[in-house]
Amino acid sequence: MHIHSTVLSGAGVLDDISYLLEGKRRVLFVSDANIVRIEGVQRLLKQVQTLAEDVQLIDSVAPEPTDGHVRALVQSHDLRGVDLVIGVGGGSVLDVAKLLSVLADHQSPKLDDLLGGAPIARRVASLMVPTTAGTGSEATPNAILAIPERQTKVGIISPVMLPDYVVLAPELTTSMPHQIAASTGVDALCHLIECFTSNKSNPVCDNYAVIGLKKLFASIERSVADPSDLEAKLDMLWASYYGGACIAHAGTHLVHAMSYPLGGKYHIPHGVANAILLAPCFEFVRPLAVDKLAQAYDLVPGADPSLDAEAKSHALVRYFGELVQRLQLPGSLQALRIEADELPALVAGALDVQRLIRNVPGTVTGDDIEKVYLKLFQ
Repeated sequence: MHIHSTVLSGAGVLDDISYLLEGKRRVLFVSDANIVRIEGVQRLLKQVQTLAEDVQLIDSVAPEPTDGHVRALVQSHDLRGVDLVIGVGGGSVLDVAKLLSVLADHQSPKLDDLLGGAPIARRVASLMVPTTAGTGSEATPNAILAIPERQTKVGIISPVMLPDYVVLAPELTTSMPHQIAASTGVDALCHLIECFTSNKSNPVCDNYAVIGLKKLFASIERSVADPSDLEAKLDMLWASYYGGACIAHAGTHLVHAMSYPLGGKYHIPHGVANAILLAPCFEFVRPLAVDKLAQAYDLVPGADPSLDAEAKSHALVRYFGELVQRLQLPGSLQALRIEADELPALVAGALDVQRLIRNVPGTVTGDDIEKVYLKLFQ
């Protein structure tokens, strides 16, 4: 998949974006109630309002957007004539903004058709500005919506949704609370390591994954511990972007499949669910991807080069568990008040995400998934 977005990055990159709005008359500015209050986002919004004739603001995107939420946004805003959609926020905001760039095009399918798999041929121009370093939504062809009636999530996927411009501005990520910085960072790690070990991995994905993992391992703890460290924050934005690019070229697998029901049914934040699942899932995946995990281990600062591939793969899985602990993220489902009698529903929900289960570098059964979930109750 060709990623054609132009990426602008670095501190101060948002100080003048007038050239990106040349010829644009009607702008849809998409964010959420918390992000829109950030000083840098306010400055960006004022800049856009000065440069465009008409700016509609959506600042109510939900943390885990549903199909009904997007329908309500379309009904309450006039998308006719919108010629640029700007998304500023975390993955949920960017996913909704990407969808709205399609729905604003009057010749594109309606939301229900998109959820049913209708192809996307066109959209209006789009600019995505991530304010968390994790989802990589700005580099993925995916928009993920929760479907409450089915207690799951559905991905609308098309390369057409990849944006024209991506802006990686580290100063917009400095106000993330500790848990969001930590959990979104682990989400980026999951994207990189799952795609790297996916049975759809390929040289393009592998190249992105190695660059992204190197940046992430070097910077994730620094960026969480010191929110003002713009160098670490920019590294994490790039790691997140590369994780999204990996998804576009390969696809995640077990961690994400097993986290979907945790988000869809129990509304556990996506990055937190992934963090709980990361080490247990990779204990299962490890024997299926020893060489790839050994390569990834070599990118961890302080890695022991004298170990053989088998030992390196074990060491990486241990590192994952210790990293989640050091980042003070939950380590069990009990910590989130989910009890073991929910196991059958969780297993069924994960097995339902065959799009991702098929990417595991080996066979996975319901029993395998149950055994991994069981580790989360200890």
